[in-house]
Amino acid sequence: MGRRRRRIIKVVKKKLPKVFACPSCGEETVRVSVNRGSGHAVVQCVSCGLKEEFDSPPSMQPVDAYCRFTDRFYSQTKTSAPTSEEASATS
Repeated sequence: MGRRRRRIIKVVKKKLPKVFACPSCGEETVRVSVNRGSGHAVVQCVSCGLKEEFDSPPSMQPVDAYCRFTDRFYSQTKTSAPTSEEASATS
């Protein structure tokens, strides 16, 4: 009598993306470069030209830099856009 064969279960590890979606134009064209030596990160959209540079700790990954970039983008658009109460008050 033979032994039963075991099923081999492969664990698929998810990889972090290299290209991200632009919050301004919606295209998947945002590139992130993190320079660990100088502690500087550059996030730039190729299609619309939106660009931001900021200081980063050496442990920062490109995903972290992209998240910081989107947080700053949405916080700026939220504060600069008038609310519906302000728009109705001026009309």
